[in-house]
Amino acid sequence: MTEAHDEAHGGGLGTRLNWLRAAVLGANDGIVSTAGLVVGVAGATSERSTLLTAGLAGLLAGSMSMAAGEYVSVSTQRDSERAALAQERRELREQPEAELAELTELLARRGLSPDVAAEAAVQLTERDALRAHARVELGINPDELTNPWHAAAASFLAFTAGALLPLLAIVLPPAGARLWITVVSVLAALALTGWSSARLGAAPPARAVLRNVAGGALAMAVTHAAGSLLGAAGV
Repeated sequence: MTEAHDEAHGGGLGTRLNWLRAAVLGANDGIVSTAGLVVGVAGATSERSTLLTAGLAGLLAGSMSMAAGEYVSVSTQRDSERAALAQERRELREQPEAELAELTELLARRGLSPDVAAEAAVQLTERDALRAHARVELGINPDELTNPWHAAAASFLAFTAGALLPLLAIVLPPAGARLWITVVSVLAALALTGWSSARLGAAPPARAVLRNVAGGALAMAVTHAAGSLLGAAGV
């Protein structure tokens, strides 16, 4: 297997892992924010219709906010990458010798001997100069610029998938059990997303799980206490 094939394979794997990690974190956000909302409302009222309305409003607002934020963020990044590629293309056209020398220096900094770096720079430039400079100098793969619409859709779906759990857990069970079912379901889901994010990041899972579960538990405790106080005050 060639070095180029390994690099491409590794880059594709890294991209997939980044997308998967973003999906896990998006689902985690959906779980925590919606759970905090519906548990807080449950502290003030046990009306199923009110809980459903609040949960759906939180789900839609959160998922749309996530999608819009991701679209703006990725669009800005994509515009910056396109501008950098356009500048690199112009420099290659106007001063090819200087760009060849720059590529040689960059390759030498990566551990190649001067002769090997010079030969590699020449071969890479002859094959595809823009791609070579984009990868080595800018750290950009021109064929894998992130699509902002894909990123927005992924964020929307991930948040919605996470938010559905506390929403269904708070409205489907009978009134006497719905709060505890929601709390247990949410904490179990947060343990899973914490473990998953840690594994994807090659980090110890125990600390991530504990941190995730503790954060979710605190969010639900605070919002439920606030909802209970407002309900008792008749607000």
